[in-house]
Formats: sequence, structure tokens, C-alpha cells
Amino acid sequence: MHGAKKKNMDIKARDIADYLHGTVDGDENVSVSNISRIEDGKQGTLAFLANPKYEKFIYETNASIVLVNRDFVPEQPVKCTLIRVADAYQAFASLLALYQQILVPKTGFEQPSFVDPSATIGEGIYLGAFAYVGSKAKIGDNTRIYPQAYIGSNVVIGENTTIYAGVKIYNDTVIGSNCIIHAGAVIGSDGFGFAPTDDGSFKKIPQVGNVVIEDHVEIGANTTIDCATIGSTIIHRGVKLDNLIQIGHNVEIGDNTAMAALTGIAGSTKIGKNCMFAGQVGIAGHLTIGDHVKIGAMAGVSNNIKANSTVLGAPAMDIDRALKTLVVYRRLPELRDQVIGLKKEIEEIKSKVNKD
Repeated sequence: MHGAKKKNMDIKARDIADYLHGTVDGDENVSVSNISRIEDGKQGTLAFLANPKYEKFIYETNASIVLVNRDFVPEQPVKCTLIRVADAYQAFASLLALYQQILVPKTGFEQPSFVDPSATIGEGIYLGAFAYVGSKAKIGDNTRIYPQAYIGSNVVIGENTTIYAGVKIYNDTVIGSNCIIHAGAVIGSDGFGFAPTDDGSFKKIPQVGNVVIEDHVEIGANTTIDCATIGSTIIHRGVKLDNLIQIGHNVEIGDNTAMAALTGIAGSTKIGKNCMFAGQVGIAGHLTIGDHVKIGAMAGVSNNIKANSTVLGAPAMDIDRALKTLVVYRRLPELRDQVIGLKKEIEEIKSKVNKD
């Protein structure tokens, strides 16, 4: 089988500018063969400047080429070649995608690994050592399954999907094309369903549904997505889940929604399209979150949220109200002292009145 090998980019500034629809300030013939951060850039590398707080590094970086926004005006001379683009951050992301395509992907089957004879395997597959593919599984063309991954029975995985090391995909899960599932993720484990009994113990409710993940979804390391009790837990097209996220049974997440790490979604909650959740958000079960909702870090959501809302806090509330509440909260020590002072004044007034 073939291992991954890096090829030198060795691309000139003018070619990069053409690819990004940008313009060159400096030597258009200077070339780069790698990428770097602007603060520790080296000769022959390309970096980018998007955040103004990193501007100081552009005057001292050794990177040969730096991507900048078109309206960037240097306050000092720069020794690197600048490529001006509409959005330096997005342009750099485009170059990273191009750089990744230059890498030669792994193909072939490492041993020991196991593929059930009834499984259907596409062309251009990579299967790492100690990976397992169960009965009647279907793996699409050019999919990469890294070592120690487990693919259960009747699992369907589309084309050009990457399953990193140690991922566990339970029976009957459906995963689309062009997905990325990072190391340690568990897809299709039982939902948290238990019925209390008269003697105080819990009886497990069988979880007989599955998980459906549509195309272009990325799932972070050690994230878990529970199967449905009945039916499907559904992660729609373009969803991006960070590391260490918990998705409960029968949850549905709409297209192009993004969630940061340590978010937890309880069972049967429906989340709309193009939502953005910051880290450590907690969502109670059986709720409906509308499209284009933004939820701030560590928010606790216990009620439905209308579309196009932004909420903060625990319990979560509209951002305007949350900010006003935060102002009051920060002033609590001062307000406490004022209340104590007023109480003393009232007691003094009462004392004088009683004497009179």
C-alpha cells in the first residue's frame, strides 16, 4: 500500500494571486513551498494577517508571502511580498484546502484488518490496521478508514469520507459523502432511555433506531451521537460539530449548524438551520430551536427559541435582557452595600421617631 507523502507547493506569488483573485505588492516571482503562522514565519513559507492584533508580526516575519485584506495599510516598511485579497482568512482557508489536495492519500488494506465477506467495498479505499467492517456494510469510493475503527453491520458510508482512528460506528448508521469523523467519536450508541419502576430501580428502554448523517458533515474527536429510540437521529448536510459534544437520541440538527466543544443536546430536540452554538451550551429535551439562532457560551436552554434570536445566560434569555442582567449582577456587591446603608439610615430614623 502507499503511505502519504507531501509534495512541495513551490508556487509563485503571481500564481497564488491569480488563484485567489488578488493583487501582488512586491516580488510576484517569489515562491513558497510551505505555510506558516505569521508570528514564526520562515523563508519560503506563506502566512496570513486577518486579525489586527497580529499586525506587529508582519513587520518582523520572515515569511516570504503574507495574505492581507485589500484595505490593509502598513504603518512601517514590510520585507515580505503582500497578496491583497477580499478576505485574508477565507483566502488562507482556500489555500489550505488546495495544499491538502496535494497530499497523496493513503490507499489499500493494512493487515491485520477485517472485512466481512458480505460487505460492499468501493474503489480507492484505505483501511488501516485493526479496522473492522461488519456484515452487509457498504463503503463508498475513496473513503479512508484509519486504524482501529469499528464499522458495524449494515452501516452505509458514502464516497470521499474520512473515518479517523478509533471511531466506533454502530449498526445501521448511515453516513453521507465528503464527511470527516475525528478520532474517538462514537456514532449510534444507545440513547439514554430508562423507565423508573415501582421499586425505585430503572428499566432500560430498548433503542432500536439509528443515526443518519448527511453529506459534508464534520464531527469532532470524542463526540458522541446517540441512536434514536425509534426512527433516526439526524445530522443534516453541512453540520459542523466540535470535539466532546453529546447529541441525544432522536435529535435533529438542521443544515450548516455549527456547535463548539462541550455542548450537550438532550433527546428529541429539533435544531434549525444555520445556527451557531458557543462552547458548553446545554439544551434540554423536546425543544424546538429555530433557524439562524445564536447561543452564547455556557447558556442553559430550557424553552423553545424563535428563529433569528441570540440568547445568553443560564437560564438563557434574549441578548439585550441578558446584558442588562449582567450589568446588575456585576454591581451586586455595590448594591448590597447601598441596601445595608439604607437599612441603617431607616433604623436611625425609626429610633429618632420613637424617642420623639
